[in-house]
Amino acid sequence: MKSKLEYIWLDGYSPTQSLRSKTMVREDFDGTLASCPQWSFDGSSTLQASGDDSDCLLQPVAVYPDPDRENAYLVMTEVLNADGSPHASNGRATIEDDDADFWFGFEQEYFLWDIKTNAPPGFPANGYPGPQGPYYCSVGAFNAHGREVVEDHLDLCLEAGINVEGINAEVAAGQWEFQVFAKGAKQAGDETWLARYLLERTAERYGLAINWEPKPLGRDLDWNGSGMHANFSNGPMRDEGGEDMFTRICEAFGKNIDRHISVYGAGNDNRLTGEHETQAIDVFSFGVSDRGASIRIPVATVQEDWKGRLEDRRTASNADPYKVAAAIIKSTKEGLAS
Repeated sequence: MKSKLEYIWLDGYSPTQSLRSKTMVREDFDGTLASCPQWSFDGSSTLQASGDDSDCLLQPVAVYPDPDRENAYLVMTEVLNADGSPHASNGRATIEDDDADFWFGFEQEYFLWDIKTNAPPGFPANGYPGPQGPYYCSVGAFNAHGREVVEDHLDLCLEAGINVEGINAEVAAGQWEFQVFAKGAKQAGDETWLARYLLERTAERYGLAINWEPKPLGRDLDWNGSGMHANFSNGPMRDEGGEDMFTRICEAFGKNIDRHISVYGAGNDNRLTGEHETQAIDVFSFGVSDRGASIRIPVATVQEDWKGRLEDRRTASNADPYKVAAAIIKSTKEGLAS
């Protein structure tokens, strides 16, 4: 039997990378990562190489069944140079310390986008729907727009084995969210990117695009932006805990604002204004149950004797989860060592 292997990678576009993919047909593929061969592509067509030295390598890092195609698999890859070294665009390679000790949960917000009207579904032509309020976690055609895409996407992710833990309609009309959880930074990044890929491909069938911009409806308009809130913990946070430990970690993040903001998404200054459940981009704060803070300390963490997770709310919807995780791991370890 012949199988279709969809090789997926991130291109070299800056400041925000795009997903790319192409299909390999293999005979008698057994579905394992070890049986996914290294492949190559024309890097000159993706801003990752010059035309006179165009070959870039695709190194498989994760494989999942593709329930949307017959006899098919999704193969997440990282881009290498021809000599086997990580390409400059390879965010996965920036994770220097990866094991199951660090757990990540990414809350991925996004807007469905009608390519004909250049606006989210639910927006009238050349205008706006009613103000925010009724759309969050809504039901009914007056307030919930594009549910068929979201439900199809959720089913595909679950059938593929991607650990999506939930979905919900978000604060703005046509805005939605899914949540991915994994033990290990690289796996969390792999599954978030694959979930994004499946969402883009699912929306194609409905004539819709996905808008990952942090503030697609305008900085000064009264509509929420889109984030990718990063929930994280490691062994000491979960097992030892203590208010002092969590304070030291948060303070370490506050000492390294540029480290985080530099990888938290292009255009994030339009979202992190201090309004719409955000802290200003050049200010750092943390607090218990504070959705206007840079880092929110969940009530559940406090209730569990200060054991559990933190949520960095600054991360934009278009951020690379690999680079986000790498920065979080570094600052967390610095906080624990202080």
